[in-house]
Amino acid sequence: MPQTLDLFPIGNCAVSALIDRAGCFVWGCAPRVDSDPVFSALLDDAAPSAAEAKGLWDIVVEGAVSVEQAYLRNTPILRTEITDADGARIEILDFAPRYRQHGRVFRPTAFVRLVRPLAGTARVTLRLRPTSQWGARRAEMTSGSNHIRYLCADVTLRLTTDCPVSHVLEERAFRLEQPIALFLGPDEGFDAEVGPTCERMLRQTTAYWMTWVRSLAVPLDWQSAVIRAAITLKLCVHEETGAIVAALTTSIPEHADSGRNWDYRYCWLRDAYYVVQALNRLGAVDILEDYLGYLRNIVDRAAGGHIQPLFGVGYEPQLTERLAPELPGYRGMGPVRIGNQAFEHQQHDVYGQIVLSTTQAFFDERLLRLATVADFEALEPVGERAFQLHDKPDASLWEFRGRANVHTYSAVMCWAACDRLGNAALKLGLSERAGFWNSRAAGMRATIDAEAWNSRLGRFAATFGGDELDASLLQLVDLRYLQADDPRNVATVAAVEKGLRKGSYLLRYAIPDDFGEPKTAFNICTFWLIEAMYLEGRVDEARALFEDMLARRTAAGLLSEDISFADGELWGNYPQTYSLVGLINCAVLLSRPWTSVR
Repeated sequence: MPQTLDLFPIGNCAVSALIDRAGCFVWGCAPRVDSDPVFSALLDDAAPSAAEAKGLWDIVVEGAVSVEQAYLRNTPILRTEITDADGARIEILDFAPRYRQHGRVFRPTAFVRLVRPLAGTARVTLRLRPTSQWGARRAEMTSGSNHIRYLCADVTLRLTTDCPVSHVLEERAFRLEQPIALFLGPDEGFDAEVGPTCERMLRQTTAYWMTWVRSLAVPLDWQSAVIRAAITLKLCVHEETGAIVAALTTSIPEHADSGRNWDYRYCWLRDAYYVVQALNRLGAVDILEDYLGYLRNIVDRAAGGHIQPLFGVGYEPQLTERLAPELPGYRGMGPVRIGNQAFEHQQHDVYGQIVLSTTQAFFDERLLRLATVADFEALEPVGERAFQLHDKPDASLWEFRGRANVHTYSAVMCWAACDRLGNAALKLGLSERAGFWNSRAAGMRATIDAEAWNSRLGRFAATFGGDELDASLLQLVDLRYLQADDPRNVATVAAVEKGLRKGSYLLRYAIPDDFGEPKTAFNICTFWLIEAMYLEGRVDEARALFEDMLARRTAAGLLSEDISFADGELWGNYPQTYSLVGLINCAVLLSRPWTSVR
């Protein structure tokens, strides 16, 4: 059966996994999100028979006729209920433990599955087949009386269970007459009763997530959609360092047989900026604080020099792109890529995103660590790079691999870096530095106004001296470069909508790139269009288009990177942080105020 992106993520900000509509783990890497996949079936559905399939963990119910799935409310804990032809029912609760313990957050490299009979007596088969070396082979196993050890490429995992171990080793069908617990985690002894301990982990993990959600300032409308998006954005955080990955997967193509297969399991400074911006609107400052620690390390390492657009979750600068030949790819549509060549790119917007991500720390009294004069001084070299590069060619935020131009979005982001440094300097009482950065910003604005404005077409262009359109021009208001009612913005928005809109969706750009003409729309761009509509007073249109995008979500309430404007199918890596950011931002903007129901 072909793979789909109709998947449910679970995780704990250390590890994550994707579970399909049958309750099977089909993707998950350990010990980090960018490690070798332990579960690789999402990119390997070419096995000729179920007996040969690998890279999965499923619980097969004989004669299953229906499956129902949903998260426990306000958590990333997945409940799957399976019914067989005789009416016997079981439930599976899947989660990664996360809760406070001994004065810190306990988030092990571990997954828990609780399997419970609900009615009748179903017959089940447990199949745990992790892989090693990017799907090249099944992990080697050793076993004891209550556990099985799996020697994967980057980690050794131990399954501890109160189910007979031979049932798992032999993949033997058996009657599920009592609850069983399965804990797949570090290769350490499990010095407690596995069933009661896993039940306790479930209770404490549930309490953690429900408490975290309670702290969010959600809009009145679309609360469940916003909460699910916020939880999933948090799952994309590698909490040990504060990095935020763009997605949990690699190599899901942007459209069928496109070759646009990229590894998104890394921290793009641009994507992370948008994530913390969206979560700030909900009051989730914990993620901002962790990410700012990550940024400070990146800025220190740069020492005033070039900053690349993405890094590994452990600050790794080298993300050399290579192929995984043993995996055929999503629906057989390879290649499967590891690493991302974009780390070599010049993308000048990153300097603005670093400063904009940090600016709040100079003003927000809620933070445990307020930004200091020393932090400001560390940011000034970033602003200097922005000034030096704002009118120089780069690969753009869309990461063109075969051409470079001076891109308007990158230039405006560089302007924003200098503008916000001026704001921070004023807050710190550094009037001389404020004047310096404000002067720099004014000069940059004059250059952008002269070079990016196409007087013949009466609108801004995507490049200096050019006439191209791209959706990032819709960000000029969000970056505070223009007011929404500025005639230049009104004309630019109208041109972008006319030139890039395909039905309900907005393309990034319509011109051919390194891989030909785009055949899917980029979901964040459609959300940018919704924001622009709202700001123009087209509120009913904006709400209708937003509802259309909500209808395109998976059963988990999530979106991938791209959507086919031909049939609405989701493509690209999943879940995509960009897309969930757009959902949150539009819901906050379009919702009725809470005062309307008080």
